[in-house]
Amino acid sequence: MVEELVAAGVAVGCAGAVYVMAAARVVKQYERGVVLRLGKLQRSVRGPGFTMIVPFVDRLRKVNMQIVTMPVPAQDGITRDNVTVRVDAVIYFKVIDATEAVIQVEDYRFAVSQMAQTSLRSIIGKSDLDDLLSNREKLNQGLELMIDSPAVGWGVQIDRVEIKDVSLPETMKRSMARQAEADRERRARVINADAELQASKKLAEAAHEMAEEPAALQLRLLQTVVAVAAEKNSTLVLPFPVELLRFLERATQAQQPSSEASAPPAAAAPGPPAAVPEPPAAVSGSPVPALPEFGTADSEVGDPTAPGASKTGQD
Repeated sequence: MVEELVAAGVAVGCAGAVYVMAAARVVKQYERGVVLRLGKLQRSVRGPGFTMIVPFVDRLRKVNMQIVTMPVPAQDGITRDNVTVRVDAVIYFKVIDATEAVIQVEDYRFAVSQMAQTSLRSIIGKSDLDDLLSNREKLNQGLELMIDSPAVGWGVQIDRVEIKDVSLPETMKRSMARQAEADRERRARVINADAELQASKKLAEAAHEMAEEPAALQLRLLQTVVAVAAEKNSTLVLPFPVELLRFLERATQAQQPSSEASAPPAAAAPGPPAAVPEPPAAVSGSPVPALPEFGTADSEVGDPTAPGASKTGQD
């Protein structure tokens, strides 16, 4: 009798051990357990730790409550300004209601992935290329709202959505590179022109100061000569002051009128002797009057004391 009792106790113990092994479950700290008894949902969600279920009757579904990082496959699309792009993203989400995640959707991970792809295609079609490249924060917020709206009914909360990369065609990359190069060249020219303007103002101020102090110009000239000679050149360039040239020019112009006023009149240039007028021809046989000899008359009218006066009288 005792042996039968011992055998029965051992059998019950073994059955209990088997039952415990079949019914025992361990839920981790980051998981929650949803129990379906004969296909019916049990409202009590099993927390982390050791728990028991009815073997062959209950079915325990464990749901991960951690934040899940899911890459969204790259999607090809055409932007609003008719540019073909390829955009991929990454989505961060977590389950906030384990019961809804099990009951409302077959596979919440697959559902979130498909919703993210369709939302990404919609965002590409509604945005311009410049927004995809420079205004991603606004697009991320819009994409998050588009995915989060249906995901709330699945017990899933979208934490963040990030557009990871935007791939452009090679032709568009070259066009954008040329545009950026032209923009940088324009900025460089504007900066250079501004620098020239500031330098010209400073040079004008320096010229005004040097005009008031002539010695400053000579000191500047000496500094220039020293700077040129410091390079160990075989040829020395010596700048000539423009003021000295102007002084010499004014002195030359002032000297020319005085020299013209003091110079004697120039002698007449030698030329052919003047033609002596011929005597008029006789009319009706009248004799032609003789012309006076100017030399003889001059000698006769001359001073009697002159050396030639006595000789003329004698003659």
